Order: sequence, then C-alpha cells, then structure tokens
Amino acid sequence: MEWFARASKVIPAGIYGHAAPAAMVPLEFPYYAARAEGCRYWDVDGREYLDFLCGYGPMILGHHHPEVEEAAERQRRLGDCFNHPTPVMVELAERLVALVDFADWAVLGKNGSDMTTWAVQVAREFTRRKKVLRARQSYHGSHSWCTPGHGGLIDEDRMHVHEFVWNDLDGVEDLAKKYRGQIAALIITPFLHPPFMDSELAAPGFLAGLEGFCRREGIVFILDDVRAGFRLDLGGSHRYFGFEPDLICFSKALGNGHPISATLGRRELRVAASKVFLTGSFWYSAVPMAAALACLRVLERDGAVAHILKMGKLLTEGLQAGAARQGLQVRISGPPSLPFMKFSNETNLLRQQRFCAEAVRRGVFFHPHHNWFISAALKEADVQLALKIADEAFGVVKAEFGN
Repeated sequence: MEWFARASKVIPAGIYGHAAPAAMVPLEFPYYAARAEGCRYWDVDGREYLDFLCGYGPMILGHHHPEVEEAAERQRRLGDCFNHPTPVMVELAERLVALVDFADWAVLGKNGSDMTTWAVQVAREFTRRKKVLRARQSYHGSHSWCTPGHGGLIDEDRMHVHEFVWNDLDGVEDLAKKYRGQIAALIITPFLHPPFMDSELAAPGFLAGLEGFCRREGIVFILDDVRAGFRLDLGGSHRYFGFEPDLICFSKALGNGHPISATLGRRELRVAASKVFLTGSFWYSAVPMAAALACLRVLERDGAVAHILKMGKLLTEGLQAGAARQGLQVRISGPPSLPFMKFSNETNLLRQQRFCAEAVRRGVFFHPHHNWFISAALKEADVQLALKIADEAFGVVKAEFGN
C-alpha cells in the first residue's frame, strides 16, 4: 500500500488497465510483485504465490526459465537495439513459418494489439474493403477499434466494426447479406473468453462454417491467437480446433515474458502485408527474439504443450471434485490449459471473489474474473498443493454462503 500511495501521486489511477486492483478484489490481492522463479512469485511483502495467471499468459515455461534467460543474456551482451535488424530476426521468422502449416511469411512486433490491428489493416489493403466482423464480447486488444474501454473514443473509431454472437452462424450470414462486398476481415479468438463470464468453446461446425463463409465471400479470416497461442498446439490453436485461417497473431507466450509478438500469413497476402507500414523504435530488438527462439525450442523439445494440458486437466478435475465434496456447485469452462472456474448458482460473483481471495491468502493465485493460465513449470505436487488450498477456500465459501 505504501508503493500504491506513491504511485497514485505520479501515475494516473496508480495501477491502470488489467492489473488495476479493482480488476481483482481490492485489498485482498497483492498489488506489486518483487521476484519470481518457475511457477512461483513473491510480492513486495515477501509473500509467496503459486502462479496460475502467469503474467496473464506470457510465462508458459515458468518465470525466469534458465535456457530462455541464457539465450536472452547471450544476445544482450552482443547488443539489443541497433540501427538494423539482426540475423536472429530471420531465424525466428523462419522458425515460426516452419511451425505454422499455412504460413508463408511472418512479421514481428511487441504486443498483441499491434498485431491484431495490423492484421486488420492488411485485410483492408488486400480486399480494398472497410468493414470488420468480430464476435460480441471478444477481446482483441486496446486499440480504438477493439478496446473494451470507453474513454477517448469517437463514433468513427468503430463505424465499420460489426459484431456477431459467438456460435451463431446465421447471424454472421445476416451481416454478410447486409454488407456484402464491403467486409474485409472476420477476426476471432479460437474460443470466446470474456472477462467475468464462462469461456465458450465453438459449437460443432462453427469454426469450419466461419472458414467456409470467409472463403465464399472473399473475406480475410484472422485468428487472434495472442492469448491461447502455444498452449493448445505449438503450430497454432487452429490445429487444435480443426480449421484454417488466413492470418494468425501471436504474442504473450511467444517469448516467455519477453516483449514480442508476431503475425503470420498466407502467400496471397504477402504483397498487401508489405504495403502496410509496420515499425517501432524497439521492434527490431534482438534480445526478445533470441528469447522467443529459445522458448519455442524448449516447448518443442520438452513436449510442453502436452504437459500443460495434463496439469490443467489435473487441476480442473480436482477443483470439480473438491467443490462437490463440500456440496458446492462450480462450472469450469475453457480448455484445460486456459481454464476458468465460476460458481454456477450465483450471478454476483461474491462466492467467486471470496474463493479466490481465500486462495491467494494461502498462497495460490487464482484470478476471480479472468481465465487462468497453466505453465510448463507446474509439477503434479504443485497442483496437489493448490487443490489442498482450494479445499480450504471452498470450506470458507461453504461456511459463508452455504450450498
């Protein structure tokens, strides 16, 4: 709280965006981190937490992974920010194109919003159309066309962005009829993961239906894999769910915490991509690229995706069983590697917030309003410890709220 008081004097809101205290449970959750290792981190008061948020996703191998940090440090000694790109940029682009089955080229950036926005621009350049379709309640970043915020926006920011309901193919077709010949892009995440709500997987045929719709209408199909990328399939979440986009956007887990993002695309979009300006003073930084190469190498060598899914399944099944033992009703949604748990008989989130606050008091970080992330650093003993603490938190919820 001393740090927060100081921050509030020099930083708007003290802590802003997704890390703001109000996004969790104020006064119950830590406000500032101090250090981290593997699947654990410590706050500035020295309290230790088992981390089931992973920095909101980036820490796929766990904090401070030795091979990733060694690669980053090796490049740092050579230099990071030059007047030119370095060969490691070429190596990383080659590696990504080799991983993603439909990709012919790759570009690199710094964060997910950069990539989703640039992908939409590429689609507009390629099609010479203006309109963009997106799922209602989907998240594609903080730029004006997609931000969930309200401040600083004007009507024109979103006048060509139109929403459909997830899993409603008929609604997508209705938009096509209304705007036929005007739609440049359709952008989705591989499953719907709105804050405060259950995650929602695609119904049978929905994703394939979107793909067919885009092919038929000449629309660029964009997969925003910023959040789920590398936790479902190393070659992109489309392979896990069985469809194929035209562009795919990565960030978060690509560099295991180092700031980097990427967009990959089909050969047909290469010329359009070359015409859409993409740059930044730090976007050619070599250290994050070296970290990303190492991260991808470790993920593949260690079979990390399978391990992450296994640990996620162990956690979610254990939470279901623990709640049932207490006579509580919980609903777990999303893939096991990116799960979210809610109490199924409430609408006000009070049980949810109490459960997560009790867990964090005991050293397990479960977010009450955002999906969780599983890292490859988790071992079975870590998950079992988390489940033991979850049982205690369930007990508090039972005592306070009943069944």
